[in-house]
Amino acid sequence: MARIAIVGSGFGGYSCARHLERWLKPGEAEIVLITPKDYTLYVPLLPQVAAGVLQPRSIVTPLHVRLRDAKLLPGVAMDVDLDRRSCEVLKINGDVTHVPFDVIVLAPGSITRTFDIPGLKEHARGMKTLAEAVYLRDHSIAQLELAASSSDLAEQAVRCGFLVVGGGYSGVETAATLQLVTRSALARFPDLDPGLLRWTLIDIAPRLMPELGEQLGADAMRVLTKRGIDVRLGVTLESLTAGSAKLTDGATLPTNTVIWTAGVTPRPVVSSLGTETLKGRLVVGADLQVPGHDGVFGLGDAAAVPDLTGPPGSVCGQTAQHAERQAATAARNALAALRGGRMRYYRHRDLGMVVDLGGMDAVARPFGMDLSGPVAQLVTRGYHLLTAPSGRSRFRISGDWLMNLAAGDDLMRLDFLKDSPSTLEELENMPTRMTGRYEQISQTVGHRQ
Repeated sequence: MARIAIVGSGFGGYSCARHLERWLKPGEAEIVLITPKDYTLYVPLLPQVAAGVLQPRSIVTPLHVRLRDAKLLPGVAMDVDLDRRSCEVLKINGDVTHVPFDVIVLAPGSITRTFDIPGLKEHARGMKTLAEAVYLRDHSIAQLELAASSSDLAEQAVRCGFLVVGGGYSGVETAATLQLVTRSALARFPDLDPGLLRWTLIDIAPRLMPELGEQLGADAMRVLTKRGIDVRLGVTLESLTAGSAKLTDGATLPTNTVIWTAGVTPRPVVSSLGTETLKGRLVVGADLQVPGHDGVFGLGDAAAVPDLTGPPGSVCGQTAQHAERQAATAARNALAALRGGRMRYYRHRDLGMVVDLGGMDAVARPFGMDLSGPVAQLVTRGYHLLTAPSGRSRFRISGDWLMNLAAGDDLMRLDFLKDSPSTLEELENMPTRMTGRYEQISQTVGHRQ
């Protein structure tokens, strides 16, 4: 029996597996899904988990429930040997196994992109995984509790200072939603001066979320500044210590919380193929196939897919919308590779983007229409309900929204990660960290690069 290996269980990998299960004939091929997690995560709503609006399990869909025939291999794909048609996998228990394949679909997703900024890896936090969202909520509440219990004004200033680096969708939503939580939480700490609470959002770009256009970017800026968030553009992080952040404009901010959302980069397995990459992304054709390698496909954040509806030479953005829709094309072409059929090209019609700013505020551009305020919030939440990966998720998300509206925030820490360093490297590479082989793997990948 032929074997189709799928790397990754995000929007692309999960959707591809679902399509293949529907379209494969009985006994035609075996599907092996290689992923360290047994769920698919609805990443766009991570800021709402951090804000306590949604429960963590509401935005995950269990693979064992949703996939009928695909076999799950719990591990991280580390190396793809195109000559031998084999994928090396580091299982979550530390064992190494090799998965031979006839067709492989690479959708490993991405991790937070970092730069060589002093102190960044040691002190910054991310917003890319469920663990990071849960940690940030606990951490933010803990900072207010510790500030309220201290009589040292300098310590209070450090603990009440929050910095978000990155003015894209993730950074703006994170700053907007968490600022609302911490601002409302101040009512629980009457001895703490509300003027000490300071949220700062910085980005090197001249505008917030330039993909949404000048008008909606300006609307988002107005909402943030009206709430008291200090938005600084044309500025980024120069260095970071345990209690302060130095910016490139010369300012030094007292803070114990720096949230880094300044872009993403593909996971290391992409570089193991030895084929052409574009800014770290696997170069593929419009049929999602790696040129010169039949039956090897890439999609989502990890692949540079030609945008046939955009300017010549442009590639599709690293969005959930693209990954999910590319998955259908990848599944059809994987079947064509097995059956000797005709490949299809990936074309898309942009459905627009939505940005939840918390409360009744949002900005959205559905089908090219600029919306802001409560109407945009209605569209934003409707979009998330439509695109959540399962009916179970939609039901739980709706219930959480109603519960939060009726009962407000519980404002408590879960402390699941209180004994973890919870750095970017720790939480985003948790599966390989658990095996104790992360450094060895990194060196191997680095050697191949």
